[in-house]
Amino acid sequence: MIFATAGHVDHGKTALLQALTGHNADRLPEEKKRGMTIDLGYAYLPLPDGRVVGFVDVPGHEKFLANMLSGLSGMPHALMVVAADDGIMPQTREHLDILLLSGIPQLSIVISKCDLVSPARAEHVAAELQQLLAHSRWAAAPRFIVSSFTGQGMDALRQHLLQQLALPAAQAELRFRLAIDRAFTLGGTGLVVTGTALGGRVAVGDKLWLSGRDTTVRVRSLHVQNASSQQGQAGQRIALNLAGDVEKTQIQRGDWLLSTAAAPSSRISISLQAIAPLKHWQAVHIHHAARHITGRLSLLSRSQLATGEECLAELLLDQPLWLADGDRLILRDASARHTIAGALVLELQPPGRGKRQPQRLAHLHALQQQSLPLADKLQRLASQQAVVLDEFAWANQLHAAALQQLLQHCDGQQVGGRLYASTRWSAMQDTVQEGLTKLHQQQADQLGASRGRLRRLLLPSEPEATVNLLLDQMLLQGRLRQTRGWLHLPGHVLSFTAAEQLQWQQLQTAFTDTTEPRWVRDLATNLAIDESAMRQLLQKAARLGHVVAVVQDRYFSSETMLDMADIIRRLCDVQGHADAASFRTQLGCGRKLAIQILEFYDRSGFTRRLGDKHVLRENLLFSRLTVSTDPLVDAETGRPA
Repeated sequence: MIFATAGHVDHGKTALLQALTGHNADRLPEEKKRGMTIDLGYAYLPLPDGRVVGFVDVPGHEKFLANMLSGLSGMPHALMVVAADDGIMPQTREHLDILLLSGIPQLSIVISKCDLVSPARAEHVAAELQQLLAHSRWAAAPRFIVSSFTGQGMDALRQHLLQQLALPAAQAELRFRLAIDRAFTLGGTGLVVTGTALGGRVAVGDKLWLSGRDTTVRVRSLHVQNASSQQGQAGQRIALNLAGDVEKTQIQRGDWLLSTAAAPSSRISISLQAIAPLKHWQAVHIHHAARHITGRLSLLSRSQLATGEECLAELLLDQPLWLADGDRLILRDASARHTIAGALVLELQPPGRGKRQPQRLAHLHALQQQSLPLADKLQRLASQQAVVLDEFAWANQLHAAALQQLLQHCDGQQVGGRLYASTRWSAMQDTVQEGLTKLHQQQADQLGASRGRLRRLLLPSEPEATVNLLLDQMLLQGRLRQTRGWLHLPGHVLSFTAAEQLQWQQLQTAFTDTTEPRWVRDLATNLAIDESAMRQLLQKAARLGHVVAVVQDRYFSSETMLDMADIIRRLCDVQGHADAASFRTQLGCGRKLAIQILEFYDRSGFTRRLGDKHVLRENLLFSRLTVSTDPLVDAETGRPA
């Protein structure tokens, strides 16, 4: 267990820790010379049962508030120290605000320097503090009146702290996450980094990812709570001796050691709690764990916020942060002189549009409920949008096994590492059906649409694997049908009109009497039909499967195309491939036409080209149902060739 101190400068925080542990937490020469804490300090108290109590001593001066904030990450308990002679001071109030906004669950009040005042004065200061905390979650916080000089009250405080040593078991089951606040090199040991573990467990030999360097390092040895150990966990102060391609100069305060590599966030959704007036698009300083950056505040439901109010907002970060859902942030003003708000992280990847819609805001309000079970949270997210499961696992710091167990309690469709709620999946199927209905009405002379076209028109933001599974299920359900590769509604049938049927009967003999290709212009001249009308007639005949265009306006009968496919198959059986010369010899046609036909089969997916050779695709079978009838469409993707 580890405790943090807080309080105004010169209120006796360092002296208190020295009285508790016997160690002076001030480690810098300047601190010892000035008698004032400047940076984070640490003191430890070994117990007879082998446990070690740790303390983080933070600066009290307002100039070093950034250092104070770096020492609060992962703290389950804080000691608010107020000198009996001075009483409540400006930094007392600001530190209390910070502790509240940081979400630290437990607080103990320590009235120090009681040897310098009368008992009545010490009780008066304690009463003032109780009044200050009356409307906070710490209204019943225990109070201790002590003197670090005489030892008065120290035994009672020490016994109280020893009763608070339970480590956060739930946090230990999460992924390992530690924010680095110090890095140094020891002779004979090498690189050492320190920090408080916010989640998970770590052991000697583990491989961790270092965020600032974007590299993997190995844990060579560990010190937990200032003692050598084989493993550490959330809620403990840990020093890690690292092995890897990294040097001390490449590590900054605020870098992370993580169990797995992860992407940082540059824009996040937050629940905002103001302790000073705020306005939309205000520049702010942002403190998270041991990192300090700047950014902009975007209010979602109003243009300004009064002191004491809460609202939903987004933070646009000038530098990316490695965050998780439920993390706490402290916001200070543009000059970094005043603490103005606290924030609770709700989302790491908010959508770019519709952020102020009522449904969207209601969704964020639901995420504000920290008691919301993870299964309900996942189900709610999946009903709003596709949930990328890896991203959800990271945001909630879940191991793979924990995620799989969670998915057993969620109703939905998984595909390509994404989860869709059943209601959203059904809505997507309805979108396809409604879209095809409109398409049939607008293009009655079209048989249907390819998979690629349906995805581009109706579900452009969804991955190809998602759309393919959706369409396959609709085909099995009978909600869609597929004819020669085109998807359409069951009731939609493409056929010639009476006039077109008469024209086709005249035209059909031009294809049945020969295996030669026919040009649109020649057929129009021979039958005395307008060229545009002939082109439309042949395009419809192609969609009906009667003819195939190998290039624009040049058609073969479908039977001839199948026969030529057999020739290619035989050539591949004999010589392992087809080429323009051998194919031309078999057909008895010109080289240009042979190349056009071979390129058509490449586009259709029957063959693929390797240099001047064309080989059969191992994973596709050519059939009468899969030949593309459009020379400008790739039959494999449905996209323009």
